[in-house]
Amino acid sequence: MGESRQRVGFIGLGSMGGPLAGHLLAHGFPVTVYARRPDAAAGLVAAGATAVSCPREVGANSDVVCTMVTGTDDVEQVLFGPDGVASGLRPGGLVVDLSTIDPEATRGFAARLASRGIAILDAPVSGGPEGARQGTLTIMAGGPAAALAAARPILDAFSARVFHMGDAGAGQVTKACHQLLLLITAEGVAESLALASKAGVDPGAVREVMLQAMASSRVLDRFGENMAARNFTPGIPARLYRKDLQIVRECADRVGAALPGGDVVRANIAKLLEAGRGDEDLAVLITTLE
Repeated sequence: MGESRQRVGFIGLGSMGGPLAGHLLAHGFPVTVYARRPDAAAGLVAAGATAVSCPREVGANSDVVCTMVTGTDDVEQVLFGPDGVASGLRPGGLVVDLSTIDPEATRGFAARLASRGIAILDAPVSGGPEGARQGTLTIMAGGPAAALAAARPILDAFSARVFHMGDAGAGQVTKACHQLLLLITAEGVAESLALASKAGVDPGAVREVMLQAMASSRVLDRFGENMAARNFTPGIPARLYRKDLQIVRECADRVGAALPGGDVVRANIAKLLEAGRGDEDLAVLITTLE
């Protein structure tokens, strides 16, 4: 099946999914979309996408269906709920789930879809809304190699790097590890810059030094800049990281892994939500230390 003939469905048209569907249209894919709010799909429809009234119709109109929704329950509802994708997608079809969800649930979804002759890739992403807009995401995929090969023309439309991590769920395990490291690093950045400020040294200047030294990281660059500048405009809202840390905790509990640093960040994210600051950028983490 050539790239120009793959019919792609897309469900989840927020700050990440909307731009990705736009890249697919720009690359010449016929795209069918579903959004609970019709206005979320309006720009894509104007660019040539077809809007339908339920996920089942997305499946019926597509060879490959991409999903990018908030949580595990949302993915299950989109795939298997009344008028779900699974009831419309024909045997031989493929689901590419770009959401960040529970690895164990992903394995269950794979088994349920396989019984219908449908494959699934768990393909969570890194790069945030900016990477989505620029088409430079990093994708960590789990699932059959043949499914990844079939999906590559689609993934290449909005990503710079695609890694095959193993069987079903391996992409989600990789994303959980990524989010754990990102958040522990963000906690370290927040603590360092809060210390600098309290000790009477400009935190922005301290960040500049650390960017040129061993402590440099993309987290220090991106979130540290916002912490030093007191810029808490999203980005990705801090509240979404609570869901990610819950996935990390459940994954760790299943395998008996310790998460001392992760638990500290989890407690601080909870403080942000209790203070009503969950819709601000993760850089707002620094306020829990002030």
